[in-house]
Amino acid sequence: MKILIEAITENPVSLMRRVGYVFQREENGEKSFVRVLASAGYPRFHCYTKINKVTLNLSLHLDQKKHTYGETTRHHGEYENDGPVKEEVTRLLGLFGEKAKVV
Repeated sequence: MKILIEAITENPVSLMRRVGYVFQREENGEKSFVRVLASAGYPRFHCYTKINKVTLNLSLHLDQKKHTYGETTRHHGEYENDGPVKEEVTRLLGLFGEKAKVV
């Protein structure tokens, strides 16, 4: 799911930490954050962020388990607007306030 936060006044890393996410890495102008739900590291919410001036774009999904490699790479993620992903988006919208919306 995608969330847009307009007119941010806080550093994106600080903002994501405040809502429980840990910075993972940065690639091609996108920062990756995770919020782990179990001690084994999975499942976890995985969020990519990209800033455009003062607007922060978030793309969120749930990784059920670590991706697997073989002849094809499989990513075991949930992207739908229901279940745990919807609950997490509702939680984030409440924490981010009125500047945030689902897009």
